[in-house]
Amino acid sequence: MATSRVATGNESYTGTVYVFEVPVRVWHWIHALAITVLAISGYFIANPLPSVSGEASDSFLMGNIRLVHFIAAMVFAVGLFVRFYWAIVGNKYAKGLVVVPVWRVEFWKRLWHEVLMYSFLTRKVAKYRGHNPLAQLAMWIFNVVLALFMVCTGFALYSQGTGAGSWADTLFGWVFVIEPSSQAVRMWHLLGMWLMVFFVIIHIYMVIRAEFMSRQNGISVMIDGIRRFKDDGPRDPQ
Repeated sequence: MATSRVATGNESYTGTVYVFEVPVRVWHWIHALAITVLAISGYFIANPLPSVSGEASDSFLMGNIRLVHFIAAMVFAVGLFVRFYWAIVGNKYAKGLVVVPVWRVEFWKRLWHEVLMYSFLTRKVAKYRGHNPLAQLAMWIFNVVLALFMVCTGFALYSQGTGAGSWADTLFGWVFVIEPSSQAVRMWHLLGMWLMVFFVIIHIYMVIRAEFMSRQNGISVMIDGIRRFKDDGPRDPQ
């Protein structure tokens, strides 16, 4: 019976490797929950319920939905900046969220191979301890660029209710300097929501496919933080 080797560095692509630390895993699931709540509540804010039974003065349903949206937005924003902090102090795999080596030719070659693999255009599967290049670039686009865009536009819209001089207006009022139209900012924020939903769907597909069809685990690694390789072969497919 083969014994499992636990590695902490770059020495092998066999056995098991501790990759994702506790703060990264906790952030991942809180981030996923926040996105889910934000998408559902945001949908109803953009498409209000046509009617609510009873007297209008007895119901504050849309107000409560907006409150839930705001709470989830605060969790999303605070969690995002905590994750940025951990990218600085955490291990090298934690840094992958913000440091994407796009200047390396090898990065793009491996990314293209992952595109072919996930598109079922090649049977060759490479091994990765952390995120593969395609996943890393997608994370940076959606969990850094798009996430910051959603935070800025979302709290800018919130500032219209809190008023001039409020913390939201002070920190995010500049959004309306760039785009004075509130409706335009609202539409861009809504478009960002749908892009985020699209990313979540693709992300779920990729991790499920990795779990069952790649040479390493894809789902459980974000539960216990351990990357488990399924074979002792070389990193790159032969």
